[in-house]
Amino acid sequence: MKKVHIKTYGCQMNVYDSGKMAESLAVLGYAETATPDDADLVILNTCHIREKAAEKVYSELGRLRDLRAEKKQQGGDLVIGVAGCVAQAEGAEMLRRAPYVDMVFGPQTYHRLPELLAQAQRAQDLATGRGRGVLDTEFPLESKFDSLPEPQGASSATAFLTVQEGCDKFCSFCVVPYTRGAEFSRPAADVLKEARQLVQRGAKEITLLGQNVNAYHGADGAGEWGLGRLIRELADIDGVQRIRYMTSHPRDMDADLIAAHGDVPQLMPFLHLPVQSGSDRMLAAMNRKHTTAQYLEVIERLRAARPDLAFSSDFIVGHPGETDADFQATLRLVETVGYAQAYSFMYSPRPGTPAAVQDDQIPDDMKKARLAALQDLLNTQQVRFNQTHVGQKIPVLIESTGKKPGQLVGRTPHMQSVHLDGPSRLVGGIVDVDITAGYANSLQGRIQLVAEVA
Repeated sequence: MKKVHIKTYGCQMNVYDSGKMAESLAVLGYAETATPDDADLVILNTCHIREKAAEKVYSELGRLRDLRAEKKQQGGDLVIGVAGCVAQAEGAEMLRRAPYVDMVFGPQTYHRLPELLAQAQRAQDLATGRGRGVLDTEFPLESKFDSLPEPQGASSATAFLTVQEGCDKFCSFCVVPYTRGAEFSRPAADVLKEARQLVQRGAKEITLLGQNVNAYHGADGAGEWGLGRLIRELADIDGVQRIRYMTSHPRDMDADLIAAHGDVPQLMPFLHLPVQSGSDRMLAAMNRKHTTAQYLEVIERLRAARPDLAFSSDFIVGHPGETDADFQATLRLVETVGYAQAYSFMYSPRPGTPAAVQDDQIPDDMKKARLAALQDLLNTQQVRFNQTHVGQKIPVLIESTGKKPGQLVGRTPHMQSVHLDGPSRLVGGIVDVDITAGYANSLQGRIQLVAEVA
């Protein structure tokens, strides 16, 4: 049996996509392997969000080129593919800079992977050397979700399920509309079918994914469903014990979705709702299409529906034109909301985005100072939130064994990581845990009467 190694960069949607690639290749007789050393095929599933993402990919490709040379000396070979958003953005340039790559394909075309692999292998047979890589980065007319095999084999207790892809928002700093394309929602019946398959394979928690997941508007044959209705239908599937969704846009939090947070017990009390800045001037410059007042109104309505709801968010500091006053407005917003978690980054230009060509770029030293101040506040809030759970008994979904002997790792409904001691048979189950300590990034817990836990 041939082996494939898929290295995944970036977001949860790439994790989902990599899983689907592996399932497509399993039909061709490829088994997954954890390292490229014993692989016949290596695919880098790339992300273009982080700074210098493309250069990191080229560095990894250089190592794979050397690995291929070693394999050829031993009578073997290695097929190299690059997928994802870097491939979409730089496909032709990638083949020019790294002509030894056999396949370059975007996130909307991985359903054609068996066909692309066959083309690449034919090109190898015909070519006297490398340099005839297959490029497929066109946005197809058909949906990639229409051609994927059904999930096979065992699953973990947690599973990702992509329901929406693409973005129509065109924030000034973001490459997603250019690499993932326009918004597309999967039909509701297809989502429910895959969810049932995931539950049959052992999933207890399902996280719905999308670039703007709450813009979901999947058809059911008689009309369109919003995300709120989809969540309600998912909750009716026997075995679905936890539901999450990400990533959301404040403009797409409609009344039915907000109400679902109060109506659906399986919908976990934790929501990632990116705001990016607390300054209306910066939000306008970012083309976010909402104000701080509108964002705070959404937060208030959600908390009214589910009082124990906790929030995380994304923040960008140093967007072109950001002043000290703009940054102070961000700090005030953070103080007002009080976040359980957050992701914060210095602005870095992305080629092809409007913000990248603005004249009023912020110096790096100023961006670093602002980021440090913001992260200090966010970290303080996260520690405070974690410590409020000390002394509580909380249901924890045990996801895996830990690094230490006898250690388990799980997640609370509020997405906190919990470390505790217990038998490995608890992995995949939900157990009540007494929280004994709260730290910056995790909780410590203890199980009472382990022998009686089912």
